[in-house]
Formats: sequence, C-alpha cells, structure tokens
Amino acid sequence: MTVFHRNEKKEPLPEALKGGVVAIGNFDGVHRGHRSVLERALTLAAERGVPALVLTFEPHPRTVFRPEEPVFRLTPAPMKARLLEAMGFRSVIEYPFDRDFSMRSAEEFIQTILVDWLHASAVVTGFDFHFGKGREGGPAFLMVSGERHGFTVSLMDAFRDENAEVISSSRIRALLGEGDVSAAAGLLGYRYTVEAEVIGGEKLGRQLGFPTANMQLPPEAELKPGIYAVHFRRADGTLRDGVASYGRRPTVTENGVPLLETYVFDFSDNLYGETCSVSFFGHLRDELKFDGLDPLVAQIRRDEEEARALLAGVRPLGELDARIAF
Repeated sequence: MTVFHRNEKKEPLPEALKGGVVAIGNFDGVHRGHRSVLERALTLAAERGVPALVLTFEPHPRTVFRPEEPVFRLTPAPMKARLLEAMGFRSVIEYPFDRDFSMRSAEEFIQTILVDWLHASAVVTGFDFHFGKGREGGPAFLMVSGERHGFTVSLMDAFRDENAEVISSSRIRALLGEGDVSAAAGLLGYRYTVEAEVIGGEKLGRQLGFPTANMQLPPEAELKPGIYAVHFRRADGTLRDGVASYGRRPTVTENGVPLLETYVFDFSDNLYGETCSVSFFGHLRDELKFDGLDPLVAQIRRDEEEARALLAGVRPLGELDARIAF
C-alpha cells in the first residue's frame, strides 16, 4: 500500500500507478455509504488489469473553510489508509487542500491532476460530486471531460441502509455523540476504532489495581463520555479485550482534559509511547461521579464483568471488521 502525498514540487507519479481507476472523495469513515463508489472502482480495476487508487484531500475541506469548527474525523488519514488498504486499493493519493487549491478551476483540476499527473483511465465518484472554484464542476462537466480526455466516468448513487435512509458521515458522528457505538458499527460496516499514542497519566488506576493505557483523542472528537467494552490492539498486532472510560474522570479531578483510559484485561506490560488502537463494541454506562474511591473500584469490577460477557460473544461484521477490530 502506497500513501502518496502530492506537493507543489509536482513529483511524477510512479509508473506502476499511472493509468488506474481513481475513486474520488473524502471518504471520512470509509463507511457503507462509500462502498458503492469504492467497490465499483475495485471491480473496474480488476476487469481492466490496472491499479485501483483513491484520490482524497487533506485536511478535510470543512476544516480549511471553518478552522474555528474543525470537523470530527471518523478516520484520520492513517486510519483511512489502513481501511482502504484492507479493501484492496493499491494507493491513496492525499492531495493537500487549501484555499489556493479551492480557487482552481474545474478544468484545471481535470487537466493537471486526473490527466497530466494520474493519467486516469477511469474515474468513479458519487453522483453529487462537485469540484473547482465555486463548485463549478459537477457530474455533467466530469462526463464531458472524460469523453474529451479519454477516461470513463462512473457516478454512483447514495447508498441507503435497510430502512432506506442514506448512510452518511454526519449521521455516524451523531450516533457516536450519543454513545451508540453499536448502531454506528452497523453503518460503518466495522467497529468504530481510534488510534493514538499511549501517554503517561496520574497512575491512579494502577494504584487501584486497574492499570490503564491512556490516550488523548483530538479535541473535536464527539464520542459520548462513558464506559465502553473494547478490543485493544498493540502496534505488533496483539489483540486483547478491555474496558475503556472516555471522559474527564469527575470522581478524581475537576475539569480534567478528556482522556480515553483503557483497562486491558490480563495485561501489565509498559505501553508508554506505543501507538495502539481501540475498537468500540458496546456502551456500558455513562460517566458518573462517585462518592470516593471504594464505590468507584466496585463499579469498575462490575464494568469489567459486563465487558467480558459482552466481548465473549462478539463476531466480525464482515471482512473489513475482521481486519480492523479482530
């Protein structure tokens, strides 16, 4: 898997990646709603014997236009690349998005990126994809450009769930904000997963007999504070069950910085500095403030028992979930 960062030096694309089928979009979450575009690109690439690539943009355009309201990313760039690799893509092109880029014309986007640089033989995107200054480029513009430059265009309809509702990143963010990680997993097609470096903490959990691996999520993360049953994966791929608390730890601190603290079952090694991932399987309860440490310890024991029971029966939702969360 190649993650290719385009920059203004205009370095050439490796020959092995030219002439491929290019799926275009932000694909935040790589959720089931994106699969119609992504799977169509993979199918076309296999039929034609050419590489399948994803063209995406970093940072998220909304973060550029509204920096005071950074978007809650379901899948930051490294996690997105892992998911796309698991689906079978050869390369992810992370094109820098800034205000200068947003002012380029639709024709310049087609000519300089799709034709001159990627040498795209086919483009697959959503039916509502717009691009170029003022969103002047749309489906009709793309189709005409494809005929002129020699690449085919596939425009895919929005994918709907079993209730005929469109699956979207914003809908999944709302579910995570409610703590409904099970419903979010149903729309994602895999368990919601975060990845971060394990940092030092106050070591209170260790003193209480429940050592935790602490991670700091981005400040814009909208996951509901609470207690969750999780899978914890180390950088070497080792996977263990655990129970995670996300929030400000009201029993032991006032206005603490939100932390994800995972008590990894049957484990005691040092994880500081290691980049690990946590996959969420179920919301056990809301974050609570206890009258002292003894009630907190008693509740942690109950949380551990409930998490072990829940995780004992979990199965992958599909191949992607098996690769990411198991």
